[in-house]
Amino acid sequence: MALASVLRAAETPTAPTAFPLLTAPRDGPGPPEGLAAPPWGAETPLPGPGLRLLHGTTTLAFKFDHGVIVAVDSRATAGSYIASQTVQKVIEINPYLLGTMAGGAADCSFWERLLARQCRVYELRNKEPISVAAASKLLANMVYQYKGMGLSMGTMICGWDKRGPGLYYVDNEGTRVPGQAFAVGSGSTYAYGVLDRGHREGLAVEEACDLARRAIYQAARRDAYSGGRVTVYHVGPAGWRRVSTDNVADLQERYAAEEAPA
Repeated sequence: MALASVLRAAETPTAPTAFPLLTAPRDGPGPPEGLAAPPWGAETPLPGPGLRLLHGTTTLAFKFDHGVIVAVDSRATAGSYIASQTVQKVIEINPYLLGTMAGGAADCSFWERLLARQCRVYELRNKEPISVAAASKLLANMVYQYKGMGLSMGTMICGWDKRGPGLYYVDNEGTRVPGQAFAVGSGSTYAYGVLDRGHREGLAVEEACDLARRAIYQAARRDAYSGGRVTVYHVGPAGWRRVSTDNVADLQERYAAEEAPA
């Protein structure tokens, strides 16, 4: 009787584990082997073809007496291929904050939309809108955790808070720089030339908007990776507003008519 009981107990199958995932092997130490870009500080690249990010754009922003002017083009490229002519390169974070996109479209869009969510959480917790400096610091801190992992982003955080107009440049390395004027992208050198020539003290809002519009237009003419439409925003004490959206071809005709001899 006792022997039979022992035999029956040995034949009884064991019950399956309730949580089999808990016994799965964990990742080994060190960086994963599937990264497209080598980890920060690595001397030899990881195996595989990696990613070759080809991108181009022109975005600019500058502060003046009445706030901040933001202007962007709308062309998205993949190498020499024009993927789109209607990309919205200004992310509307909240009624007082704007972010621009330059670099990888997916990276810029994801991180700035995540920033918009964090800014909303800050506003709910503190009962006041986030400052431009704090918003740019949030973005810099978030992307710094992925430094050297292949992100491609060069953005400007522009807005108005209780300190007045604010403008910061933030990139995928976690760099955060305040400034009076920035131009980012493959056509930025052309935009800087127009901006340096026309920027002065005492600009009216319409004059500042026309200067930014002309700077993006000139960059689109010279840079093959910029084009499409020129969109201009003005950020003031009442928040941001979209001033205009003009096709580059229409601007070409307008400026040619202005420069033609009477």
